[in-house]
Amino acid sequence: MISIEIKFNLTEEDYLTFNLFHIKNSKTVNRTLNMQRFLTPIFFIIASFVLSKIGNLPFLGLFITFLAISILWIIFYPKYFYSFVLRNTKKMIKEGGNDGLLGEHNMMLSDEGIMDSTSNGVTKVTWSGIKTISEDQHNIYLYNSSVSAYILPKRDLNDVEKVKAYLISKVTK
Repeated sequence: MISIEIKFNLTEEDYLTFNLFHIKNSKTVNRTLNMQRFLTPIFFIIASFVLSKIGNLPFLGLFITFLAISILWIIFYPKYFYSFVLRNTKKMIKEGGNDGLLGEHNMMLSDEGIMDSTSNGVTKVTWSGIKTISEDQHNIYLYNSSVSAYILPKRDLNDVEKVKAYLISKVTK
């Protein structure tokens, strides 16, 4: 029976990184982002036509103005969208009630599953409860649902490749 003990400090930055990773890799969020990104400019273009008819204004001038706004929207909207999500996530963290989420974690990976101990208590999940494993350059994410995951900061792992290999061997069984 092999088990791995990992002690780490989960920071607000780690949690924000997870949220950004998750929304950038979510099909649902990307569909919503693209709808907002590309449908809004269509409304801008329609608005130029409507305003030119209602206000007896030259269509070409309005069209060029709204076209320029549309192009800027398409280029810069994703950056705004992601920063909006991060701002709101920070606000929710500051609201409180997140005991055990951030701070010191003592995680035990064993044949049975994961046991995560924090100042707030202990959570346990069997390997069948881990749906997928993902990672970015900073963290490994053990998704236990479509919207939540255990976050393992790579900076606190002695041997990242060994931990990844162990996790993959347990989750893909």
